[in-house]
Amino acid sequence: MAKRPTTKRPARKPAAGKHPAPSRTRAARPRGFWRILLHWAAVTCIWGLLALAGLVGWYVLDLPDPDMLARGRQGSVTVLAADGAVLATYGELHGAALHYDDLPPALVQAVLATEDRRFFDHVGVDLRGIARAAWANLRAGGVVEGGSTITQQLAKNLFLTPERSFKRKIQEALLALWLERRFSKQELLAIYFNRVYLGAGTYGADAAARRYFGRPVGELSLAECAMIAGLLKAPSRFNPASDPAAARARASEVIDNMVEAGFIDAGAAEGAKLAPLDLVGPRVAGGAGRYAADWVVSRAADYIGTVAGDIVITTTIDAQLERAAGDALAAGLAGEGAERNAHQGALIAMAPDGAVRAMVGGADYGASQFNRAVQARRQPGSAFKLFVYLAALEAGMRPDDVVIDAPVTIRGWAPGNFDGEFRGPVTLREALAQSINTVAAETAWRVGMIKVVDVAHRLGITETLPPLPSLALGATEVTPLELTAAYAALANQGNIAWPYVITQIATRDGQVLYQRPAMPVQRVLAPDVVAGMIDMLSANIAVGTGKAARIDRPAAGKTGTSQDYRDAWFMGFTRGLVTGVWVGNDDNSPMNRVTGGGLPAHIWAAFMTRAEAGKPALALLDAVPATQDRDVAATPETGGFDSLLDSLFGELVGGNATPPYDRGGGDR
Repeated sequence: MAKRPTTKRPARKPAAGKHPAPSRTRAARPRGFWRILLHWAAVTCIWGLLALAGLVGWYVLDLPDPDMLARGRQGSVTVLAADGAVLATYGELHGAALHYDDLPPALVQAVLATEDRRFFDHVGVDLRGIARAAWANLRAGGVVEGGSTITQQLAKNLFLTPERSFKRKIQEALLALWLERRFSKQELLAIYFNRVYLGAGTYGADAAARRYFGRPVGELSLAECAMIAGLLKAPSRFNPASDPAAARARASEVIDNMVEAGFIDAGAAEGAKLAPLDLVGPRVAGGAGRYAADWVVSRAADYIGTVAGDIVITTTIDAQLERAAGDALAAGLAGEGAERNAHQGALIAMAPDGAVRAMVGGADYGASQFNRAVQARRQPGSAFKLFVYLAALEAGMRPDDVVIDAPVTIRGWAPGNFDGEFRGPVTLREALAQSINTVAAETAWRVGMIKVVDVAHRLGITETLPPLPSLALGATEVTPLELTAAYAALANQGNIAWPYVITQIATRDGQVLYQRPAMPVQRVLAPDVVAGMIDMLSANIAVGTGKAARIDRPAAGKTGTSQDYRDAWFMGFTRGLVTGVWVGNDDNSPMNRVTGGGLPAHIWAAFMTRAEAGKPALALLDAVPATQDRDVAATPETGGFDSLLDSLFGELVGGNATPPYDRGGGDR
């Protein structure tokens, strides 16, 4: 079948003056392109949102437990001097828990003006603030402004680490939103001011106020509030305790922010910038005073056991004396000590009743925390002769009694004098003042070594003391704390001076956990014995081996040097203060001819001069009591007081036994 021929309709020509109609194919292409583009954009957006939701969900699963907000924090220990000055803090130092109404309005305004002016308007994350910070940073070419709100800062401080990462910022924002739903704005500010770190180990505005200004936060002035607010930017850099100038400059910026935010006017701002700031001085415990603070904390558990929460320990330490003690010991060791190979030392100062007023346990706390004042056991040398002559006075001898300085051998042991000379007849006073070894050794042996040991234990020496002849010259070991307390019994008019340092332990809110009770007076030395011993010890400083320790008031003391110059001591007292100084080396190596009458006496005099400045010069005794006759009980070593004097004037006893101690040496 033949195909029907097809014919084409001729194309119409457009009318004159008209453009041809656009082709349908060409018109469909743009609409299809945009439709496809919008389709894939929507798909991408949906998947992006799903991915973001998944990422957020993953970060939510990895969020810290918000319930930790209610958990207890680590307790702190604050050690106070006798006048309430802070000596040291251990752990996190928190102040009193504050409610919003407890916060000074000036402090709230200072923080809002500087950290988050839209705090009461946003929901925890401030998009406007983020945009403003981003624009400011873009214009400056670096980070000059942050967009975090106070709520975000609180979330970071409570739950997160300082890590700078996208994850941390997302979690910070999520936690901020949770906090805003969980707490009111006022509650958030209270939590913020109670937990924020403000330098020097302080957490919270109240702790910072007490640390820097010595007052609770409610008593701060406008200028002081601005300084506290300024710490938020950089607590270490703007710490007023370490850099007051930087802290003041930062406070001025905060005050300007308060004017800009409309919280205060220009007049109030100018007045705040010019207002004097009564800053608390730097803590003693940052240096040598830390030895005393560590000792205090180590003893606290003996009184209260283990206590959760913050505790405050009030001590007998005098902050000014603590600084003076650290300065005197450091200067002595850095000068004469460095020249004579004396690298370590300790200084103890206490009131006559045993209240420790200052304690330095070494040359440098940062290099060594070992407290030589209470932990080191060293040979006291001739400083131990205190107990020898106390036993002699109790036996009935007097400072003016004449004895013989001559060669002596006791059971094969022959002590020598420092200068190798023998003076012949001398008084007991002169024998102690010049630290004559032969007289001390013979006196101890004739009085009875058991009685010397008894006196030492009665005055607080806890070491087991073998009753051997060389003990008379200090061939044993004692701590500086114990030996100082023994000398304190004389300044305490013959009453025992048990060392103590803690007077009260309380919680942060004032609940008293321990209060030192009034202690009964316990006499351990008779009045006439005290008078005779003070007479002899005064001569040591006036004309004897301790002349380098002379100061502008009545004082008594004794030098001490151990074998081969391994230890050097000066123990002395005025009516109001008893101080012991030891120098030596931790490895027990010999010093370069350092004696008790040299470096330790110089350190003692430097400290006591500063400690007694401005105080009246008092006699060491109110009145000298009449002496009383005493009898010496017969012992294997002596047949009584008459036999004692006869032996000191006559032939000296010899023997065959050799004590296992080094030969003693007197000191200058």
